[in-house]
Amino acid sequence: MTDKMTEIFLDEANDLLDKLEDLLLELENNPSDADTISAVFRSMHTIKGSSGMFGFDAISHFTHEIETVFDDVRNQKLRVTSKLITLTLKARDQIRQMLDNENKTELSSDAEELINSFKKLVSSDSGAAAPEEKEKEETVEENKDLVEAIWRIRFEPSPDIFKNGTRPLGLLEELRSLGTCSITPFFSKIPPLNKMDPHTCYLSWQIIITTKATIDELKDVFIFIDSDSKVDYNCISLTDELIENNPKKLGEILVEKNETTEEAIAAALGTQKTIGQVLTDAKVISKEALEAALSEQEHVKVQQEKKQQENVTQTIKVNSEKLDKLIDLVGELVTFNARLGQLSQFIQNNVLSTLGEQGERLIIELRDTAMDMRMLPIGTIFSRFRRLVRDLSGNLNKDIELVTEGAETELDKTVIEKLNDPLVHLIRNSVDHGIEMPDERKKRGKNPVGKVLLKAQHAGAFVLITIEDDGAGLNKRVIKQKAIEKRLIAPEDELTDAEIYDLIFMPGFSTASQVTSVSGRGVGMDVVKKDIMALGGTVTTVTEEGKGTKFILKLPLTLAIIEGILVQIADSYFIIPLANVVECLGFERKIFGKISGSINIRNEVVPYIDLRNFFEIDTEIPANEQVVIVNDQDSRIGLVVDKVIGNYQTVIKPLGKLYKNVTGISGATILGDGSVALIIDVFKLSDVLRESDNILPVPHYDVPHADAG
Repeated sequence: MTDKMTEIFLDEANDLLDKLEDLLLELENNPSDADTISAVFRSMHTIKGSSGMFGFDAISHFTHEIETVFDDVRNQKLRVTSKLITLTLKARDQIRQMLDNENKTELSSDAEELINSFKKLVSSDSGAAAPEEKEKEETVEENKDLVEAIWRIRFEPSPDIFKNGTRPLGLLEELRSLGTCSITPFFSKIPPLNKMDPHTCYLSWQIIITTKATIDELKDVFIFIDSDSKVDYNCISLTDELIENNPKKLGEILVEKNETTEEAIAAALGTQKTIGQVLTDAKVISKEALEAALSEQEHVKVQQEKKQQENVTQTIKVNSEKLDKLIDLVGELVTFNARLGQLSQFIQNNVLSTLGEQGERLIIELRDTAMDMRMLPIGTIFSRFRRLVRDLSGNLNKDIELVTEGAETELDKTVIEKLNDPLVHLIRNSVDHGIEMPDERKKRGKNPVGKVLLKAQHAGAFVLITIEDDGAGLNKRVIKQKAIEKRLIAPEDELTDAEIYDLIFMPGFSTASQVTSVSGRGVGMDVVKKDIMALGGTVTTVTEEGKGTKFILKLPLTLAIIEGILVQIADSYFIIPLANVVECLGFERKIFGKISGSINIRNEVVPYIDLRNFFEIDTEIPANEQVVIVNDQDSRIGLVVDKVIGNYQTVIKPLGKLYKNVTGISGATILGDGSVALIIDVFKLSDVLRESDNILPVPHYDVPHADAG
């Protein structure tokens, strides 16, 4: 049990440290934000208390020193400076290191040195803030802790209120701005039209408002009304007791407002009519009083339901291994239901078919819910790059701002986990190579503060992640010259712009003139492309010399389930990812034994791979074959198969270690009859078609006809 509790502490402490880094970077941008300062203090306080509870005394002591510093910041005795933020970020890293090493009692020399640095900073930069600033901060803290309450306000303006220029409707609108309002007007004092004075106010109102505003703030709304007008205030706090109880009864509200007595309510309850009807028929209360009470009852009921819903909504942590196991089980259910569907069709049993359809609907809903549980907002990794840009720009003496967009875009957790390293390399590349030095940017008429944009957006079954900088852009001449020097290409090679830009992703390539702690060894960009391709994605480079560079990553939403096209070759089945499929066409074979060739589709020559020959399936070739045209990295290729069966949604099963190096296959799935279908890796096949000297295009043949695909 102790080990389990310690594990929970370590997880929660690491989560707090992740949030702390974001808070500190926000605080650097807005040093006077009292809410952020308080949040930093609370994070330190929580880490200190929980670490002491679980025996991590060294962490507790170290964090206490930092907490004391931020207590001074909170009390206006110390200013938030860049130096303070830098020291606190180092302290945060030190706490993370102590957690990783499970250091419980001894403070390291680095930790001691950091404590001394904080003490020097406090002694040299302390000073009380201006009294008015302190008063403002205290007001913020007080208001922040206020409890939301329901107020009943009865506003009876004097008949002459219009004559002094006061507009009652303006006062009601000002109340609306303070919270959620239900307003009931009273018309009983309005005389017949022939006796009405347009300069006289005959109306009054009951306002039920849910707000965090104080009584003084509510009274300020009516501060300038004349002395003959009446305003009554009655507060109902939204306590746990009120939230948990049933909605307030109408009789209770009427008695509370002194509209009637408990005896009259008891007498009315003995009849068969509604209590409101009885009381109005007996003229115990007016219809207006009844409407006002009903309005209050409905308002309180809505607020109770809202609070109950907030209390019910909870978030729990689930071990990722358990989530992966759930996905595997859902995949087995999908396979089981497919077999059940085939069986029901075979024996022609209507009852079994109905059960199979019902099971399929429930399993699909379960699958979608399980997949949603795996989806995480990409902002969970976006936030950590703010620290990366801050530290790198400081080391390089550059002033760079990181801007993020689309942090709420969701992506499969497996993809997010594998996306961190490629993004780190691309951002480092933009900061080091892309953004110029401030003086150079000024000479070019640019803002001396460089900008790196990190953006995510959905695009069908994919997510597009853009890393864009407003730096110098890529220099084609320099890139080509470096590639020639490193013998990556020959001097006489003629390359397109796209091919030149792709050279930066080759192993060992770098345009840096010297090796630094940031870059220069030619390791990184090749890893980016390799990792993105391994995720089934692509990398596109868009650049304009002198204006900046943009890297666009296109990634599948999930690696667990894909929509595909089921195809057949002899007795073997394959799945082609639907996201890559362009069209399915008829194919007439005129040459045998070749793995590749090319076909003419609407006057466009498209290379193809004959999957039958590629996978060495030695059976009789059918009279009619088909070719599936797919998009690869930047062009189209064809995949020749015996037959296209149709769409198929599949749960991906990984291949064993024995098959990890099989070219052209990325995984497998189990079909409804229990047989295995292999999932085609379109990108690997396109590489084979490009790179292998043994697989070159042969004379092409026209496509005889097109099938609906």
